[in-house]
Amino acid sequence: MSDLESHRESLQAWLAGVSSADKVKITSMNPLTGGSIQENWRIECDFKGGSYPGPQRFVLRSDAPSSIAASLSRREEFNVLLAANAVGVDVPEPLWLCEDTAVTGRPFYIMQLIEGIALGPKVVKDQSLGGDREALGRKLGGELAKIHSIHPPVAELDFLDVPDNHPAINTITLLRRHLDEINEVRPVLEWGLRWAELNIPDTPDITLVHQDFRTGNYLVDSDGLKGILDWEFATWGDPMSDIGWFCAECWRFSHPELEAGGVSSRKAFYEGYRAGPGARINESAVFFWEVIAHIRWAVIALQQAHRHLSGTQRSLELALTGRLLPDLELPILNMTSPGNWSTM
Repeated sequence: MSDLESHRESLQAWLAGVSSADKVKITSMNPLTGGSIQENWRIECDFKGGSYPGPQRFVLRSDAPSSIAASLSRREEFNVLLAANAVGVDVPEPLWLCEDTAVTGRPFYIMQLIEGIALGPKVVKDQSLGGDREALGRKLGGELAKIHSIHPPVAELDFLDVPDNHPAINTITLLRRHLDEINEVRPVLEWGLRWAELNIPDTPDITLVHQDFRTGNYLVDSDGLKGILDWEFATWGDPMSDIGWFCAECWRFSHPELEAGGVSSRKAFYEGYRAGPGARINESAVFFWEVIAHIRWAVIALQQAHRHLSGTQRSLELALTGRLLPDLELPILNMTSPGNWSTM
């Protein structure tokens, strides 16, 4: 974790400039846990004058010491957050972007702080969180439908490549390349990728996809959903890929019987999604993307472990993430066994 404290004065001056405040005093700054790819800091400030007078609570999101290949830059992620906010998705309000590394040493952006719990295993296990769970599932489905209401082209998102063929083909190619770069021999992942090549679903409508929409990347409190987090993988793609990722067994934690992220029935989640304008669900495509979800999470886990093993970012959490592979490979084998081919 970087020492943001050493940049307190320059950060205060920058905040005063972007908010037109006479003076800004940072009263506390603390790292937030749970961000395994980027760094997040809770910043409490006192503004004198300007557009945000008085005490304020923000999140500063910056680059980590190392990253993985698929993640967006902070500028790109900030623009995606602006686009999602514009169509009414429940997200922390994005405020200011800074690409001047003289301020904190890394690019970062500031967004409003939303209070709540995001840790996936806790959200699934603690029934006091999220309010009525079927209502939470419907709400999450509705939020995802809003995300998928964004279609290319969008000028502010011109850094995202519109797929020139089926997004599944691009995903398979990218996952295979990342696996080769890590130089890991994983026969089950190779089997899964070959199965995917032979079972590509119908060509979809292309929309904005979050690509990490799952339990663990949204905030809840005792009343319900507070906001959708972590947009660093967003791209143009098949909207069914987000549904498959959310419903994949690997993100249900201690409640595998609750197929919608371990928090609700798949039926409730689908109801919320289908209530969105023009939102449709291709169930065979969702099944395909659930298989891909386990392969993709396995490749990301290997990438995370490599960050530790390479010495770039020593972290017990990153090292332990690499130990998830057997738990991800078993569902791949179960879902792609010949007895399940009839589901496609």
